[in-house]
Amino acid sequence: MNENLAAPEGKAADGTALFSGVLVPVLTPFGRDLSPDVDKFAAFCKWLLAEGANGLAVFGTTSEATSLSLAERKMLLEALVDSGVSPARLMPGTGLSSFAETVELTAHAVSLGCRGVLMLPPFYYKNPSDDGLFASFSEVIQRVGDARLRIYLYHFPAMSAVPLGLKLVGRLLRDYPEMVVGLKDSSGSWDNMSALIKEFPGFAVFPGTETFLLDGLKAGGAGCISATANVNVRAIRAVIDAFPGGGAEDLSVPVVRVRKAIEKFPTVAGLKSLLAHGRGDESWRTVRPPLTALPDDEAAKLRAAAEAAGFDPASLRP
Repeated sequence: MNENLAAPEGKAADGTALFSGVLVPVLTPFGRDLSPDVDKFAAFCKWLLAEGANGLAVFGTTSEATSLSLAERKMLLEALVDSGVSPARLMPGTGLSSFAETVELTAHAVSLGCRGVLMLPPFYYKNPSDDGLFASFSEVIQRVGDARLRIYLYHFPAMSAVPLGLKLVGRLLRDYPEMVVGLKDSSGSWDNMSALIKEFPGFAVFPGTETFLLDGLKAGGAGCISATANVNVRAIRAVIDAFPGGGAEDLSVPVVRVRKAIEKFPTVAGLKSLLAHGRGDESWRTVRPPLTALPDDEAAKLRAAAEAAGFDPASLRP
């Protein structure tokens, strides 16, 4: 593929800065009635930024975004900006099966000044053609119709069952070089991530796990967007800050060890149970159906495994 399709490293085609570093797909707190706890959400987002997050990828998989309504997503995003969180630090998820609803969420995020959006492909119909996927992203871009739009594609085939291949990415970069600027790769495949980085230099590729963070940085990746950053963002940020010095190698070892311990348990329920324990706030354990809270015995096993890997629950205190 043509290596000149992508923008120079760290910049979109028009020169605006791209996201880099560690972004957190923020957990969404719910009350007993399963409504989003707006104040707790805003406070947690501010804490994550204070702990070292370079940005917040709100309303992704870890945020239980597909269990939130459009109105709830818009309300939470507005509340976050109104609370003082800079929209330049926000990459909200906006991809839905309906391109009309994707347009609505995306236009809303752009109107608030968000630096970018994280966009799943339409994921209900399986095995769509590249032409169909291209048309979907293209329709969103054209209907939003705003030069400020920056899209980070979200490749998570295990959940969406709709992979985003290199040919499709290259086509989008060719036709929309100023707007399609990066990708979160949650495939778990290093070969796929390294191929994206190699084929599209300057395209901001984020692995969805810190397991690939250091190798990704060495290859030219942008950082990581990791669920585990909800509870370990300071340590992940330290690896990035130490790169490319030799200290990054040593700092990466415990970060990966903690990740591997946590990922053996259900991601959202597990992270919420760790947060509830570390903060002494059981309401954090609440998830929306169809997810279920981690049973007490499993939560205890998770805590033991994480602490054995070097995780300190006291680090979660606000």
